[in-house]
Amino acid sequence: MTVMMPAPIDHQEDEEVLVPHADLSENNHQPMEVVAQPETANTVESQAVEDPPSSRFTWRIDNFSRLNTKKLYSDTFVVGGYKWRVLIFPKGNNVDYLSMYLDVADSASLPYGWSRYAQFSLAVVNQIHNKYSVRKDTQHQFNARESDWGFTSFMPLGELYDPSRGYLVNDTLMVEAEVLVRRIVDYWTYDSKKETGYVGLKNQGATCYMNSLLQTLYHIPYFRKAVYHMPTTENDMPSGSIPLALQSLFYKLQYSDTSVATKELTKSFGWDTYDSFMQHDVQELNRVLCEKLEDKMKGTVVEGTIQKLFEGHHMNYIECINVDYKSTRKESFYDLQLDVKGCRDVYASFDKYVEVERLEGDNKYHAEQYGLQMYTLLDMAIGWVENPHKRWGGDNV
Repeated sequence: MTVMMPAPIDHQEDEEVLVPHADLSENNHQPMEVVAQPETANTVESQAVEDPPSSRFTWRIDNFSRLNTKKLYSDTFVVGGYKWRVLIFPKGNNVDYLSMYLDVADSASLPYGWSRYAQFSLAVVNQIHNKYSVRKDTQHQFNARESDWGFTSFMPLGELYDPSRGYLVNDTLMVEAEVLVRRIVDYWTYDSKKETGYVGLKNQGATCYMNSLLQTLYHIPYFRKAVYHMPTTENDMPSGSIPLALQSLFYKLQYSDTSVATKELTKSFGWDTYDSFMQHDVQELNRVLCEKLEDKMKGTVVEGTIQKLFEGHHMNYIECINVDYKSTRKESFYDLQLDVKGCRDVYASFDKYVEVERLEGDNKYHAEQYGLQMYTLLDMAIGWVENPHKRWGGDNV
């Protein structure tokens, strides 16, 4: 049965690496042969025709654990006048995760140069507790080279095939896809300021990592206001002054109608053209930039801003197993390295960061008068920020 209803895509689940499935398993992008699908059922819930058109597609897969195929396609469904289908790899696309993609169903018969743009989400429904359903969303411009797109590491196979988790009930899996078809953006005429209220940063060659960092820092109001309060002189040149170059960059991001260049800033770093075409570590760049700004802020009204905004404290606990010995160490940090692989969200990454670790064998700890001992290690990160709002006033920049 088809029910007419809207299906907006408003989910905020974090995304994993998004790639065409063929990148991992095949060297060509030829359409794959459709696999016969016994004992599966599909329904589509579509909204009334409007712009942009969207649709929710539900795919029921029976006898899921007994599937003896590497990949499986759903039935075709239509959104925005285009034919789509869901592609899954029940045992993973060369990974220990369920792999799931949205595929252009008739890509082999489309005319040369075809392209279409869609926002979409894919989900595995938890049939016991719906709130535990795994849903991830993204967007992509599909074309002949990339006719499918999605999540290679959608969810761990161990969780999927565990009957107690609620994803497989009576050996039936429920998959949902929400697709929102949008007009293809003409990047030559696209007005970012008009459409979003913001403008972007130009890529000098391989500076996308730096642009991401700068945009992140720019959108921290207190950081931006502190940068504006850094003293400069009339004799300073942006290409030779990091504070002035960053002030100029932030000002242009705030008031310019077109994308902003970063060359003055990179020149103030002492970079040449070669550096702009070489990938740098974004974490290291952030540390160096913050150190330089922290030094330039000394003796000014914004002294200590970097520390107040970004410093946290890390407690390291060591407890021996066989003797009564404990040790703690407190350290400060400006950033943390979190594992993301296999973690559903940032909270899971933090849980993994602070989990107890048992060390023995070659990793035994020398506990003063007790000698080498087996021990448990617990890292705990505690962060806090002094409110800079009190110091500079409450107006947003």
